[in-house]
Amino acid sequence: MRHTLLFRIQYKIMVICITVIILPVFVMTINSYYSSERLLAQNYTKLLSDLAKQTNIRIDEFLKEIEKISLLASNGLSNNLSATHEGSFPIQDFLRDGDEQHEIAAYNILMNYIMMKDRVFSIYLYNLNGGQDLFVSPNQPIDPNFRVANELWFKKFLHDEDRTITLTTRIDEQLQNKILAVSHARKIHDVSSGKLLGVIVVSIDIKFIEIVNRNLQEGLRSRFMIIDENDKIVYNVNDRLIGTLFRDNVRPPESLNVVVTNPLSQQKWTTYLYMPLDELTADGKILGRNLVTLAIVMILFAVVLSIFLSHVITTPIKKFLRNIALVEKGQFEQVQHIRSRDEIGHLSIRFNKMSHELKRMVERMQQEEIEKAKAEMRALHDQIKPHFLYNTLGSVKWIASMQQADKIVEMTDALISMLRYATRSDGTLVTIREEVDNIANYITIQNVRYYDCIQMRYEIEDSLMDYRMPKMILQPLVENAIFHGLAELEEDGVITIRIQPKGSDITIEVRDNGVGMDHHMILNLREDKFEVGTGTTGIGLHNVQRRIQLHFGKPYGIEVDSQIGEGTAFTILLPVISENK
Repeated sequence: MRHTLLFRIQYKIMVICITVIILPVFVMTINSYYSSERLLAQNYTKLLSDLAKQTNIRIDEFLKEIEKISLLASNGLSNNLSATHEGSFPIQDFLRDGDEQHEIAAYNILMNYIMMKDRVFSIYLYNLNGGQDLFVSPNQPIDPNFRVANELWFKKFLHDEDRTITLTTRIDEQLQNKILAVSHARKIHDVSSGKLLGVIVVSIDIKFIEIVNRNLQEGLRSRFMIIDENDKIVYNVNDRLIGTLFRDNVRPPESLNVVVTNPLSQQKWTTYLYMPLDELTADGKILGRNLVTLAIVMILFAVVLSIFLSHVITTPIKKFLRNIALVEKGQFEQVQHIRSRDEIGHLSIRFNKMSHELKRMVERMQQEEIEKAKAEMRALHDQIKPHFLYNTLGSVKWIASMQQADKIVEMTDALISMLRYATRSDGTLVTIREEVDNIANYITIQNVRYYDCIQMRYEIEDSLMDYRMPKMILQPLVENAIFHGLAELEEDGVITIRIQPKGSDITIEVRDNGVGMDHHMILNLREDKFEVGTGTTGIGLHNVQRRIQLHFGKPYGIEVDSQIGEGTAFTILLPVISENK
């Protein structure tokens, strides 16, 4: 019994409801969780990209200002514009003639440049014309003992043809604090003679990037780096990493981080900004917990809903099963009405009607059994009637024979054969030979009536005589030919029965040379408008057509072809049925 309970509709409904709700909830929960993670990663990627772009713009501005300051300082005009050579180039004037007045003018103009840029710049003017150097650094003390001429980069720069050079992050030896800085050096030539007068170096503390990164969060600042074209770290919060190879130290794996890279326009540098995916999943975990809570609530709701639905649906079904059991036991009066407006209710109404009808049918069958018993008793009494008829016809035949009335003997003998053929109950199919013999007996009787004016012709192959056909289908056609075709004929009538094969079927044609039928009469014949079995207007064809199609189906039956004055032909199409089938 336990095994059958598992397959009840109630449990099926519960399983289906829970499955239909749980599976989508489970799929939606997982999909929402991973979609939220992807969305967070995309949003953070866009955010980091925007921050990196803004930072790059600021860094490019500072680097551009370095180059601009060096250009303006070496070639720019003073505030006192004049057409004369004197006073137009303060820096070059100082390098040519390093007196106090020119030194003050050069110092002031350089200090003005520095003050406009938050004092993060230092400017060093190295004199190659035999005069003194000039250093401007508002926030850092100058180391007077440092000699730039001993620096390898400086020597190489003087021998190169390049007018400018940008030095990546390095220790600024010109300052006593030895800070890390990015420097830009430019050669200063005399505008008149083209002679090399000196070199101006604009140094910017690498800490200027921290000013630029004020809009970055504290955690992101430690993950912001600048890499040069040689994959060396130009900037990092950790000063010890500056100058080391990026790929060997802190290159973040992109599979575990959201990485954003942006190239700078002023230098062949690239900024890197990254965020670990673990920090993103922290927000995703909160969403995941919310999704799991929602999924659990929906699952509980699905369980309660499935139990309720299964109870609502199966309760009428259980009542319906009890009604079926009552009907099986024959207890029709105890069948209950199920009050439900759904399909089960309609089914119950139909079943109740069916049970009442079944009850009436049972009562009718009982009554019919009683009537059948009575009919069998009557049949026993009626069995004597055919025997009495045969005996009476036999007596008539014997008396006619004694009186030498040969026609009466012949007609009586044919009538006895026809009665035996019509009343025997050995099946509905007979051989063609037996059907043709019955027609011969029938024609014998009719020729007595019509004074031997009817001639019969048989065009039948011997191989077809043993095929089987429905009994008593040729006599109505022959009868129709006699009464409606030959009766009004003044000369002798001829009826031809032709049987021939047609593929897997056979055709039986009954043709007469009578008066024929018009089109209207044929239509009435086909549409069954004649009265059947009246002996006058009835021709019995409807019964023959119905019996053939009941036996073999719609493709088989009778076709009529007739013309006035040329006779009528009835063609019967039957399947080939051999005697052994």
